[in-house]
Amino acid sequence: MEALFTSTAVVALAEMGDKTQLLSLLLAAKFRNKSAIVMGILLATLLNHAASAWLGAWLAGFINSGLGQWGLAGSFILVGLWLLVPDKEDGVSNRFDAYGPFLVSLVLFFLAEIGDKTQVATVLLAAEYQSVFWVTMGTTVGMLLANVPVVYLGARLMEKIPLNLTRIVASALFILMGILTLL
Repeated sequence: MEALFTSTAVVALAEMGDKTQLLSLLLAAKFRNKSAIVMGILLATLLNHAASAWLGAWLAGFINSGLGQWGLAGSFILVGLWLLVPDKEDGVSNRFDAYGPFLVSLVLFFLAEIGDKTQVATVLLAAEYQSVFWVTMGTTVGMLLANVPVVYLGARLMEKIPLNLTRIVASALFILMGILTLL
């Protein structure tokens, strides 16, 4: 259960102000069917994070060495530092609107997650906990906790969340996980 709870908390915090959260805000402004957007986000996250968690669990076999532990710890610390850099908002092209909110959300969210901080975090968490299922569930729940309120409450919610503070807390968690990995 530690893998589930840690993955949920870390990704929910890391997602604050992330480009995919900004994408959720743009999709919500563009489409009326909020539940279709949420379902697109859910499926995209499940697919992306399951593949990422599988990769992390596979890499865990290589990480069990002393050198691998240093690499994993260093990766956690580097992601923690990366979280301190705010993402920039990308525009969403109108040319995909004809495909509807579910498909547009699914494809754009999946693509936006490739190489994103939360995807890298999912790989690292799965390598640490060696649990594809619980890490995938945790990171997916974390993504939904961060993005679903944005879809339904939009800009009002984003104005009230202290993004700099959440980035610092998420960064501190990753750095702490890196230090604990060494111990």
